[in-house]
Amino acid sequence: MVNRKLVKFLSLRYKILAAVLIVLAGGLVLLPKYEKHEGISPEELLSKTISPERYISTDDIAHKIINQDPSFILIDVRDENSFKEYTLPNAINIPLKKILDNDATMYINQNQFDVVFFSNDNFYSDQAWILCNRLGYKNLHVLKGGINKWFNTIINPQKPTEDMPKDALDLYSTRKASSMYFGVVYPEQVEIKTPEPVKKAVPKKIITVKKKKKAPEGGC
Repeated sequence: MVNRKLVKFLSLRYKILAAVLIVLAGGLVLLPKYEKHEGISPEELLSKTISPERYISTDDIAHKIINQDPSFILIDVRDENSFKEYTLPNAINIPLKKILDNDATMYINQNQFDVVFFSNDNFYSDQAWILCNRLGYKNLHVLKGGINKWFNTIINPQKPTEDMPKDALDLYSTRKASSMYFGVVYPEQVEIKTPEPVKKAVPKKIITVKKKKKAPEGGC
C-alpha cells in the first residue's frame, strides 16, 4: 500500500514537471519575434521536450557501463554530499546550481560524447537538461527514474513469479547478472562449508622404565 502511494506521488510529480516543461517550452514559442534568444529556438526546444529520445533507461546505462562503452558521460547533478555517499560508476559530479559554470562547459558543451544527467529521480536532471538544451548543447539525455530506479531495477531487481511471461523472466536474469557485476551477492553464491569433524587427541602412551637395582658394593 505504501509503495502504491509512493508510486502515485512520484507519478504525479513527474506529470507536473512534464507539464511545466511543456508549458515553458510552449510559452517560449509564443514570445514576440523581436525578442532575441541564445541557443536553440523555442520550437526546437519544445520538440526535444516531448521526444522519447530524451530519456535513457537504467538497463541501457547498465549495459553501457558493463561493456565499457566510451561514447557517453554520466553527470550526477545532485549535491556533493549525495555524490560522495553513492553515485554511478565513473560519474562526474556537477551540482545543478553549477551546471552553467565555465568549468562544467567542457563536459557538457561538446559533440564527442552523449551526456546523461541523473539525480535521485528526474526532477533535478530534467532541469539540467532543459537549461543546457536551451543553450544549444548537443546529445543530452536524462537517466529515467534516476538513482531510485537504478536501485529498483539493477541493484535490487524484483524477481518475477513463475506465471509471468518469459520476457519478464529473461529481463530479471539480465538484471540479476548486472547486479552481480556491480557487487551484489546472492545467497546461492555463498558456499556453505561443512565444518570438519574435530579429531580427538590420542593420549600419549607412557612407557615406564624400571630402574635397575644397583648391585651391593663389596663382596663376600
